[in-house]
Amino acid sequence: MEKYRYSAGFKLSFLVIAGLMIISLLGACQKDSASKAQESGESRPVISIMAPLHFPHPPIPELIAEIEKQTQTKLELNWVPDGIYTDKMNTALTTNSLKKATYVKYTDYMLMKNSIRSGAFWDIGPYLDAYPNLKQLNKGILGQAAVDGNIYGLYTERPSSRQGIIIREDWLNNLKLAKPTNLDELYQVLKAFTYGDPDRNGKEDTIGLTDRNDLVFGAFKTISSYFGTPNNWGIAAGKLAPEFETQAYVDTMNYMKKLYDEKLINSDFAVTSKDVQRDKIIRGTAGAYIGSMQDVQRLSDEVQLANPQAKLTLVNHIEGPKGFQIWSIPNYSALYLFSKKAIRTEVELKQMLQFFDRTMDKDIANLMKYGLEGRHYTTIGDKVQLTEETSKLRVNEVNALYALMIADLNNPQVKQLAESESLLQLADRLSTDNEKYAIKDPTLGLESKTYDERGVELYKIISDATYNYMLGKLDQAGFQREIERWKRSGGEQIIAEYNEAYGKK
Repeated sequence: MEKYRYSAGFKLSFLVIAGLMIISLLGACQKDSASKAQESGESRPVISIMAPLHFPHPPIPELIAEIEKQTQTKLELNWVPDGIYTDKMNTALTTNSLKKATYVKYTDYMLMKNSIRSGAFWDIGPYLDAYPNLKQLNKGILGQAAVDGNIYGLYTERPSSRQGIIIREDWLNNLKLAKPTNLDELYQVLKAFTYGDPDRNGKEDTIGLTDRNDLVFGAFKTISSYFGTPNNWGIAAGKLAPEFETQAYVDTMNYMKKLYDEKLINSDFAVTSKDVQRDKIIRGTAGAYIGSMQDVQRLSDEVQLANPQAKLTLVNHIEGPKGFQIWSIPNYSALYLFSKKAIRTEVELKQMLQFFDRTMDKDIANLMKYGLEGRHYTTIGDKVQLTEETSKLRVNEVNALYALMIADLNNPQVKQLAESESLLQLADRLSTDNEKYAIKDPTLGLESKTYDERGVELYKIISDATYNYMLGKLDQAGFQREIERWKRSGGEQIIAEYNEAYGKK
């Protein structure tokens, strides 16, 4: 009997101790799970961003993980190919499916003011002074992008004009041609690139210029600048008038029509995407590309993969009837807007602003711009050295992150280059040179409610008419009829509203 009682007591004690051990182990497991959850980012604020992908690949996971680690956030990055970005963004806007932060190109932002005024986005102006980097943002640039005096976006900073010509230098050398310096020489070069067998393969299989279905960032607006066309709006007799009413705009259409008629440009340019446009120069089908000179290094890398003997260079000064001039944008190329649909509370908004503020700090800013030290770049003292050997690596692994950088040109935390790659250095120097000749849009900062409400639909009348003229489907009288249709459909009101605002300036 005693033996039984002892045995029962022992069993009871054992069960109690075992139970306590299980509870202790469960608690330890829970703590470990919580710790792992924190490490994996489950308890961190989610930073969701929609941004354009200008490069073949998004950034490598190691870079994203490092940014998450340093910023203590969980990143959800929606990379959309640049060629379809505007359409995808507009779809997300109309279906209320925007991310918390959305990259909005300058040209799209001008047409989004109705959405902004309707309360689709947060007014971030009152919050900026609470953040050490955001409070240092350039007040002038913030003012350029303000709507009714309110600040809605964090700006990506860019030179005001990066436009120029990326051209096959080896083709010029093969044909014993110098870089073009005026519009006639440019035409002669494009003709020789088409009919002069510039690649020396004995076949007539090349064209002069590759272009795409974009009247702004494609070739048209840059060539239009060379002809002396004003930047969107000009001033005649003290009054604002749209650019397409000028003779210079018609001269540009005639020049492009000549390239089309003589087959010096891809015949499908009116419907060609940016990717297809780029592919023509990469594969050696075309010899010139007119657009952002900053694209030259990536294009060069890809051209040389296809043909190691190929060599690209840059031209920015093309003289026209009025000398050299070039169109410009304000000192921001895009803005990050913050959706009220995706960001429900002030706490979430502050988390987003905190993230962007943190990206301007030295460690994150240089990670985004240059990648991982030792893999993507090296340092000499406190300066960054980029090498040709790592340039392809950066294109495929790092460069897409540049779209996430705000106010980087004047951010003192971004390390300077000790020695730039030659083509990048040339692009930067020529972009700086463009500043001296840049034509500004005189309506910048002026308001036209009709333009904000109907600008997209009205612009289509003019863009369609411009393409149809260049393709030979409209004559000058027909083009003028389309201008009159634009005016009747609301254009006259836009002219009146801009002139009223200009008079009060």
